[in-house]
Amino acid sequence: MPFFLILIILSSPALAQWPAFRGPTNDGHYPARPDGKGHGFPTEWSETKNIVWKAPLPGRAWSTPVILGDQLWTSNATPDGKKMFAVCFDKATGQKIHDLLLFENKDPEPLGNHINGYGSCSPALDNQRVYLHFGSYGTAALDRKTGQKLWERRDLPCRHFRGPASSVVLHKNLVILSMDGIDFQYLVALDRETGKTVWKTDRNTDFGDVEANGKIRGDGDLRKAYSTPNFITLNGVRQLVSPGAKACYGYGADTGKELWKITYRGFSNAAAPVFVDDDLALINTGLGKPHLLGLRLDDQLSGDVTKSHLEWDIFKRIPARCSPVVVGRHAYFTSESGILSRLDCDKGEIEKFISLKTNFSASAVHADGHLYFAGEKGNTFVVQPGPELKIIATNTLDEGCMASPALDGKALYLRTKTHLYRIENK
Repeated sequence: MPFFLILIILSSPALAQWPAFRGPTNDGHYPARPDGKGHGFPTEWSETKNIVWKAPLPGRAWSTPVILGDQLWTSNATPDGKKMFAVCFDKATGQKIHDLLLFENKDPEPLGNHINGYGSCSPALDNQRVYLHFGSYGTAALDRKTGQKLWERRDLPCRHFRGPASSVVLHKNLVILSMDGIDFQYLVALDRETGKTVWKTDRNTDFGDVEANGKIRGDGDLRKAYSTPNFITLNGVRQLVSPGAKACYGYGADTGKELWKITYRGFSNAAAPVFVDDDLALINTGLGKPHLLGLRLDDQLSGDVTKSHLEWDIFKRIPARCSPVVVGRHAYFTSESGILSRLDCDKGEIEKFISLKTNFSASAVHADGHLYFAGEKGNTFVVQPGPELKIIATNTLDEGCMASPALDGKALYLRTKTHLYRIENK
């Protein structure tokens, strides 16, 4: 099938499923029905209510499930990172179709933290293939029907230091990967059919971490990042907006050519950028002290735009990992400590915040006029967007979520630390 038809299918509201980390539009939204009616996603569930199926998923991997047709795919890894898998379930029944060992690693680098795992990079799907990525440990394309490995790459160097986490994004015939380690920092686009490199662009960031004796401060710890890029069309060019340590870049998606950048002090970015209509980008600067930046998008966006296009910069209650969801001209997000905020994107001001009294790593999703925030300790909060941040329901499962939710049809899919759930009104 031609790639332009694949892109039409994946962006059609009537056929929208969940082919990548943040859904069919890369922003956490499940598209509304053309007739304006709701899809019928559940708002209440428990271990004994509205569970269509529950499948064990052992291992330590926090990737979001991706869904197309009758299949659900996800990545998995052993806690020690020595084995990495592709797992496919029948969407309707929860029956496991494939559990494929893709890569074995003799001596993976220790994670050094309790948050990440070795399978946090979410895969991506098109009509023919599933693309699974484990950072520098390996990337592979599988035939969706047979599970056959069509190609693999294990020659893309990057010392992630805290484990890989940036997810796959697709553009036309390209599989685009973000490789921001303590040693190398670059983006690379692979041909979907062959896995061969189409373009590779090194970050040109001045990290400001070279000491007088020539040693790099922290052995490069301030150079790494984990964010997944997003796409927007500006000046007739499809651009890849890609946060890294110390700077966010706009690249031509077809060529990898650097078009603009905005600099900041943060590093270890994990939150994905999102857009407010087509005139503002929200960019999370990462660790140190997380800031959220409002970047004006216009036809003058070129070169270093740090001084010319920064609309606002806020830092109170900003998450380090969780990506925001934009509804209208407002953004909603949770901090890792459980503060839910509503941000006026035009003013750059948080209008309302409440404490949900739990921890978060997952990014929220939006469907049927509701926001879904999945917590680390088993609670998922269903929130009505608006000035009051009204909590519609609090739903509890046996284990919590590190992975972000997925949506499809009228079902919500949650990957907890031990199981995968299909949740639907029954």
